[in-house]
Amino acid sequence: MKTTRKIVEIDEELCNGCGECLPNCAEGAISIVDGKARLKADKLCDGLGACLGHCPMGALKIIERVADEFDEDAVHHELETMKQAEAAPAPAMGCGCPGANVTTLKPHGGCPGSRAATLSPKAQPAHSHAPVESNLGHWPVKLRLVPADAPFLRGAEVIVAADCAPVALPDFHARMAGKVVLIACPKFDDPDPYIQKLAQMMRHSGVKKVQVLRMEVPCCTGLSHLVRQAAALAGNNVPVEDLVIARTGEVQAAQTPRTLF
Repeated sequence: MKTTRKIVEIDEELCNGCGECLPNCAEGAISIVDGKARLKADKLCDGLGACLGHCPMGALKIIERVADEFDEDAVHHELETMKQAEAAPAPAMGCGCPGANVTTLKPHGGCPGSRAATLSPKAQPAHSHAPVESNLGHWPVKLRLVPADAPFLRGAEVIVAADCAPVALPDFHARMAGKVVLIACPKFDDPDPYIQKLAQMMRHSGVKKVQVLRMEVPCCTGLSHLVRQAAALAGNNVPVEDLVIARTGEVQAAQTPRTLF
């Protein structure tokens, strides 16, 4: 039966898919679908808003609209289904994609990008532990610490990398040769100062190109969004390339994300 009542509304433009709301919804009413938080069914949401204060993007709010009545029996069934799914063994990997056989990830709830997982690194040749020369040509590297008018930015090609990228990407130092590297975390850092600083860099330092190196986890898409927002704010058509790094180290071009900020 439908009635006018309070219920959670999710703003997809603001949501970055981090999943922080999931463990704070006791009814299991929210899931991550295609990188966005979604309400599974109106009847699973009690409208009390326990998940609201845990969204770093402010994408959740309580509204009043016509919706199915809250159903405690449906909630109980949903929670049992979730419990069984989490306890079920992972399906056996078939011959298919070799990349899919390298790692087995078992979710433990919460943010998809923070879920504990055991990875199986590929075997390395014996000589792979030989010393590698650093290609770092400037300091500092944390975006929040780099002045917008730093001399090394003038006419540079810039890599804006997620904090986790250097750990996951085997050839990170090879890729950064001759480039300026800026490290940031889109999940825990405030994006607005980053947008303003990057826009200043692009506008005043003659930056030639920006390459975003971000992880495959949903919350890391925020890095692409803030770089592209900065490029739009700078207004000088600095090209932005978006690369996604799998936790197993593979790299692929990403689709151009929509602007969130």
